[in-house]
Amino acid sequence: PDPPEGGWGWVVMLAAMWCNGAVFGIQNSCGVLFVSMLQLFGGDEDKQLAFKTAWVSSLSMGIVFFCSPIVSIFTDLFGCQKVAVIGAAIGFAGLLSSSFVSTIEPLYFTYGVLFACGCSFAYQPSLVILGHYFKKRLGLVNGIVTAGSSLFTVSLPFLLRVLIDSVGLYNTLRVLCIFIFILFLAGFTYKPLVSNAKDKEGGKKGKFRFRPEKKICNFSVFKVLSYRIWALGIPAALFGYFVPYVHLMKHVRDRFGDSVPEEVLLLCLGITSGVGRLIFGRVADYIPGAKKVYLQVASFFFIGLMSMMIPLCHIFGGLIAVCLFMGLFDGCFICIMAPIAFELVGAQDVSQAIGFLLGFMSIPMTFGPPIAGWLRDHLGTYDVAFYLAGVPPLIGGAILCFIPWVHERQKLKERAKPIDGETTEKMLENESTMVSDTTEKPVKEMESGF
Repeated sequence: PDPPEGGWGWVVMLAAMWCNGAVFGIQNSCGVLFVSMLQLFGGDEDKQLAFKTAWVSSLSMGIVFFCSPIVSIFTDLFGCQKVAVIGAAIGFAGLLSSSFVSTIEPLYFTYGVLFACGCSFAYQPSLVILGHYFKKRLGLVNGIVTAGSSLFTVSLPFLLRVLIDSVGLYNTLRVLCIFIFILFLAGFTYKPLVSNAKDKEGGKKGKFRFRPEKKICNFSVFKVLSYRIWALGIPAALFGYFVPYVHLMKHVRDRFGDSVPEEVLLLCLGITSGVGRLIFGRVADYIPGAKKVYLQVASFFFIGLMSMMIPLCHIFGGLIAVCLFMGLFDGCFICIMAPIAFELVGAQDVSQAIGFLLGFMSIPMTFGPPIAGWLRDHLGTYDVAFYLAGVPPLIGGAILCFIPWVHERQKLKERAKPIDGETTEKMLENESTMVSDTTEKPVKEMESGF
């Protein structure tokens, strides 16, 4: 059946919005937590402190994406609701246990693995469920949902700064547990729509059967050449993507001292990212097929350029302008991920297509910030790190340029040859209708036609 385009879907949209906000609001505000961890766990004698501390944030963001292929399989087997609820419960346990550690090392597991793993299981079903309730408005709805994380990215840095200054890092993490508990409740809204006839029959017989292995791990998405290029180009672009989120706060401290409110930069990123998601989400609805990819190409070009401009800003106002532009195109890149996946592989395979892509994205997003931290420890400045962080988005954007052309060629090939019996049947039906139409015409016309 066609998606209802509303109804209970609006409730699902709000729940998915909270999910995006809670998960990525906390992840994107890690710059504030990073500075606090440096002060709490650091000592002057530790020369690799930025490198070691950066692993907590980048490992957390990396695991969110690394778990995605596994989450896709679980989502296909058990449905969005169960996976999201269990994921939120795991995330809650991880975040709560992070508030009881006394050194940096346990945080690698409690915050970097356990909390992030829970976030991943809670986050991905929120992307998949939207495609069940919306089709025509999917771009707009994705824009609204992903804008949720921008609202949190705008407000959380200030909240975290106030909380850390007044109650300390540990109690701040406990306050964040409330956000994850609400996420746990939001997961219950992901009601599945009417299942197909086969599922109903299986339910009557009282049997639960796993799908065959080929279906559980659906590698058929990699047969689509345009998807393969997409799954290569996006991770290639992301080696430098997460570096500003982790290190920008510390860079501002190093360059301007305590004289400027560095949280304003995350505020600028968050606001324009939200605006970008709403605008480009709507724009994507008007761009046909795989040509939506050109929006991602443009966004990567500007993200790379803005990252390279960070070290060139010697006044705080310049950094604000850079962050405003970076946020706008960051919003563009994020909000059209799901619509592009639907275009390239179709609704049937979209869950695992997104899962595999997010899994590939985990590698560059995990290793980028620690490399930047290592450069800072050895060079004494973040300048080289930010220059290098701007190169991968330009390369990734260049790779993505080929997708619309490749996708069109694939579609033309598919149209040229009937793939299975079903298409041949349709052709025969068309022929028969054409014949019946001609018989209705006058005999003279028919004879002349023959």
